[in-house]
Amino acid sequence: MDIATIGGMLAGFLLIITAFFIPNDGIGGIVDPTSFIVVIFGSFAAVMAASPLSRALGFMKYMRIAFRVPVFQNKMELINQLVQFSDSARKEGLLSLDDSLGEVEDDFLRGGLRLVVDGTDPDVIKRILYTNLDQVESRHSDGIDFFERWAKLAPAFGMIGTLLGLIGMMAHLEDTSSVGPNMAVALVTTLYGSIFANLVLSPIQFKLEDRHKEEMQIKEIMVQGILSIQSGDNPRILEDKLLTFLPPDERPSQSAAGD
Repeated sequence: MDIATIGGMLAGFLLIITAFFIPNDGIGGIVDPTSFIVVIFGSFAAVMAASPLSRALGFMKYMRIAFRVPVFQNKMELINQLVQFSDSARKEGLLSLDDSLGEVEDDFLRGGLRLVVDGTDPDVIKRILYTNLDQVESRHSDGIDFFERWAKLAPAFGMIGTLLGLIGMMAHLEDTSSVGPNMAVALVTTLYGSIFANLVLSPIQFKLEDRHKEEMQIKEIMVQGILSIQSGDNPRILEDKLLTFLPPDERPSQSAAGD
């Protein structure tokens, strides 16, 4: 479980609840099941109408990505591994990498190195690798776009719920004592829409974007390493090139890579 994701959301809800308790007598004034149904299920129905059914029904897998701690390969370890492969290929030939492929856990990296060992044309390798990256980016964009749309629609359904409440209130204006409470209930739906969009859906979208950037950077390190190994680059040149993907404070002090 990603502590930052769940902790941030819980902290946000706690602050909102606390803010309501300070000037009021309790939380009952902002609890309304009907408003909850209109905002949550209404906005989901709308985003489902705007998305492929498979994506809408599979939205939980995107939430799992956001709430779980990602298991990405350490970048420095990856760079060291690629430099070792480069050194081995320079000294013993590309075929020497064949025995090391079983040690490579990442399917993308192993597949790229397999193409190198098999003597595939460099341009073909590059096209295959970047086509693969395009597909990864497309899959990631599906989840990001889904939650971005949902976040845009949720406040609208909050307003719809408020309008429905106001219509009901106007229909019973003869009972002046109920105007205040009914107005409060009507406005609760707008509150729900804003909270759901800005404290749940948008944070999930932003978290998915961060996961995407991290994974794509790791994949790009792999691509550059694979292509350099295939072209026979000097291992030190390769190391300095790959270290540019790291922030300066994460690079070894002896690295020649600049800021």
